[in-house]
Amino acid sequence: MPEILEVEAYRRLAERVVGRTISAVEAPDAWFVKGGATPEAVAVALVNRRITASRRHGKVLLLDSGGPTLGLRFGMTGRLLVDGEAAIQYLEWGGRRSDPSWVRFGLRFRGGGRLWIDDPRRLGGVELEPDVGGLGPDAWTATTAEFEQALAGGRGPLKARLLDQARLAGLGNLLVDEVLWRADLSPHRPAGLLDTDEVRRLRRVVRRVLDQMDRRGGSHTGDLFDARRPGGVCPRDGTGLRRATVGGRTTWWCPAHQS
Repeated sequence: MPEILEVEAYRRLAERVVGRTISAVEAPDAWFVKGGATPEAVAVALVNRRITASRRHGKVLLLDSGGPTLGLRFGMTGRLLVDGEAAIQYLEWGGRRSDPSWVRFGLRFRGGGRLWIDDPRRLGGVELEPDVGGLGPDAWTATTAEFEQALAGGRGPLKARLLDQARLAGLGNLLVDEVLWRADLSPHRPAGLLDTDEVRRLRRVVRRVLDQMDRRGGSHTGDLFDARRPGGVCPRDGTGLRRATVGGRTTWWCPAHQS
């Protein structure tokens, strides 16, 4: 599913439309338009506007237009395509094909070209002037002080706190399991009880994991990924992995070195 790495790939692809002028808005699925707006209102706001920047905060792609900013969220199965090219060919929980009925929203540009979202399960959405102020700092660039603030006072499990987008934006289930496994931290640890050295280590590991897995190709390329299954063993020490639900998500960890 699209986590911070996938949305960063979408952001890079969307850079192709920077400088283009919107000639039409396509919203065949009105439910996909959020924030109380209608497809017609989005068209009025964006047509004849020029895309000036492609940005990202956490899992939200932001397209600036010199007027309203368009926010795009991708849920579990949303993919971005530009001029027929996809940044990601398929997602784990999406289809391995394209279907015209999965197109939820699109922009057409003066002189040709098109950007659109393909989302089989309709869990994403688009919104004018999305409120990203309710999100925590972006996990990729967050400072140690911002990590400390995100975890401070947390009595619940560390994994749940890292998944809370209001605390730290961008991390999803696969990435958090990978990060905690590499950082030697149990997903069950109370978030607010990490000491300063552990918080610093966590921040370093988050950045290292994102940099490395970005080069590899996405959230499914972690060292732990293939072992996240019944009978899976820790790639580091061969201990049988344990499975539980933490923060409402299926979680895998090594009881030998994650404490």
